[in-house]
Amino acid sequence: MKEVVAGVLYHNGKILLAKRAKGLKLEGKWEFPGGKIEAGETPEQALSREMKEELLIDIKNINYLTESVHTYEYGKIKLLAYKADCMQIPEQLLVHSQIDWVEPNKLLNYDLAPADIPVAAFLSED
Repeated sequence: MKEVVAGVLYHNGKILLAKRAKGLKLEGKWEFPGGKIEAGETPEQALSREMKEELLIDIKNINYLTESVHTYEYGKIKLLAYKADCMQIPEQLLVHSQIDWVEPNKLLNYDLAPADIPVAAFLSED
């Protein structure tokens, strides 16, 4: 099972969702941005690296929130969700076609990637 991290990035009380770009796995699905944890990385280090690589942003105050396990046709993943503060607004998208800042109680209104749905449900309960 692959472990991946997802960033629940806050700015002004809203959470960042990103839409997967055309041609990628889960194309068109919304997700909490993130990616694979590489050998020798902590989840927090992986999340920080992924945010720099995917969104060209820095994050701070990284704290574990929850996790989700899902089996896709290409394999099983464990998604580790971490809350973090966004240091700047993403201005360039490399693996996403769109972003949106969403109120926590509206997250489940989006067509989310399956592994992200339990995280969104957890956040909607607050």
